[in-house]
Order: sequence, then C-alpha cells, then structure tokens
Amino acid sequence: MRKFIVVSLALSMMAWAMVAQAVDSRSGLITQEFDLSAHPMDKEAQLWIPYPVSDRYQLISDIKITGDFAESAVYTDRKYSNPMLYARWDEGAKSRKLTYSFKVVREERLDKDLPAQETEWDPADYATYLAPTANAPLDGSVKELADSITAGKNTVRGKAKAIYDWICENMFREPATRGCGPGDVCLLLETRGGKCADIHSVFVALSRAAGVPAREVFGIRQGKKPVKDITKSQHCWAEFYLPGYGWVVVDPSDVRKMMLKQKLQLGDAKTREYREYYWGGAEPHRVKLSVGRDLVLNPPQSGAPLNYMMYPYAQIGKKTLDWLDPVIFKYTFTYREL
Repeated sequence: MRKFIVVSLALSMMAWAMVAQAVDSRSGLITQEFDLSAHPMDKEAQLWIPYPVSDRYQLISDIKITGDFAESAVYTDRKYSNPMLYARWDEGAKSRKLTYSFKVVREERLDKDLPAQETEWDPADYATYLAPTANAPLDGSVKELADSITAGKNTVRGKAKAIYDWICENMFREPATRGCGPGDVCLLLETRGGKCADIHSVFVALSRAAGVPAREVFGIRQGKKPVKDITKSQHCWAEFYLPGYGWVVVDPSDVRKMMLKQKLQLGDAKTREYREYYWGGAEPHRVKLSVGRDLVLNPPQSGAPLNYMMYPYAQIGKKTLDWLDPVIFKYTFTYREL
C-alpha cells in the first residue's frame, strides 16, 4: 500500500509538472514616455495613464515614475476600480515630461476545464456586466439577434459558445479601422467589420442581451522581439461569467485576425485550431490594463465619460488630445524582453 501511495504521488507530481510546463509565459520591461511640452503652456495639463496591477495571470513589479510634473498619484475610478496613474502640470510649465516603466510576467491563460454543470447564480450580483452602455444597447436589433443566435440554448455556456461561434463566422477584421475601434454595436451589426474592441463589443452586447454576464478587457500586447515599439500594440479581448467556474476568456477577434493574416477560410483546419484555442485561451503576449465602459476618471476629466481606458488620456485645459495620434499627443511605448 505504501509503495502504491508513493508511486501515485510521484505520478501526480509528474502530471502537475507537465501541466505547469505546458503553460507558456512572457516577460519584459515596458517603458512609456510622454512629452506634452509642445502643447499650449497657458493652460493646466493633465494626464491619465492605464496602470496595470498584478493578478492571477500577470505579475507587475519594479514600477518607476519620473518627470517634472507638479503632482502625481495612482487613483481608481469609482465604478470598476481601474487603477490609473495621474499627473498634472501647472499653467506656464515649459516642460511637461513623464516616464513610466514596469516589469511584467504574463502567463498563458487556459480556461479549458469548464464544469459540465452550472451552479445557481443571481443575476443581480452581475448587474454591471448585464447592463447596456452608451455604444451597446441591449434592446431592438441587438436583442433580436441575441435571441436568434441562442435559440434552444438553456445554459450560460451554451449561449456564450453560440455567440462566440456566430462572431467567428459572421464578423471580420477591418484593417482600415482606426485604433482598436469604438465598438459602436448597432453600426457593427450592419457592417460586420472592425478591430478587436469592435468585435468584442459585439460579443459582450449579444451576451448581455442573452442574459450572460460579459465584459471587455482592455490591454496591450508585449513584443515578440527582444526590443519592439509597442506604441500601437493595444488589444482588447472579452470574458463571460460561467457559474461554477468564474470568468472565462474568449478572443474571437484574434481568430479573425489570424484568418486575415494567414489568408484562411472558415473551413480550414488551422481556422478550427484557432477557434478552439481562443475559446477559453489567451497567449501570454498581452497585459491587462482595465475593464469597463463609460468611465469617469479620477480626478474627473472635463466632458463626457471615456468610452474605455486602453490608451493614455490627456487634457490641455478642457481640450482632450487625440489619444490615437501618438505623434501629436507625443508618447512612445517600448518593450524589452527580460
């Protein structure tokens, strides 16, 4: 009996080691440099930067912040508790520079061992992730399509998978889309083309309309080279809540991106591989920055709520800079492999 226990333990440890080795990871130093000096000096300047923190899948360390700002601090918004680095320069400041760097170790995420049975859950506990947003109504054509896609599906998992499959088969990546896309769901249901924030906004809206808690996750990709400019490497993915398990990651946008990049058709074996992987899978070349839509920053920005926080945000006086134009805004993000 003792031998059997020892052998079983050894086999279990070996199996665990194999699983641990199967999970990939990526690490690096990300440096973000900002210079608002060229903008009018007769007004106060404010800068908000997404501030990643450690969680189950990423470790953030060795944070360094330098600059000639009048004040800086790390705050969170009140609705989603997204951390953000805030800096302010007084009127008349001739130089407005800030450098922010951090080390990240990100693990591959594999939500593959999903339970066969779903536990009881209360939608009231996930009301935030079942609600409409400014760009994503849940009634009208959105509700009609969600009901059509999920007809006959009686589980959260079944509904989410049906919506995931519909998006993989009916939407496409549109390279001409500026940035990651605004995620205007009603327009996207007509055009069907967009980038990651567009495609996942549709996933989230259809899921919520079908009664499935869902949310976009906004982040940035690490480089795949030892040194890489990642100024325009922002990426959005999605998650849905599965009772009895928790949040499950999905990325139909990357399915469509790989199809476009590799000139794949829906029936190709490689496409099927991508669809299987990104249903509950996410490679480690990404860093989570924030969640949620319609954000009131902290301190509050002037004007309307922010659609999402994936790019830096700045205001000179009450004028918002174009965050999708890093040349005019003047910021650079650099990745260095560790």
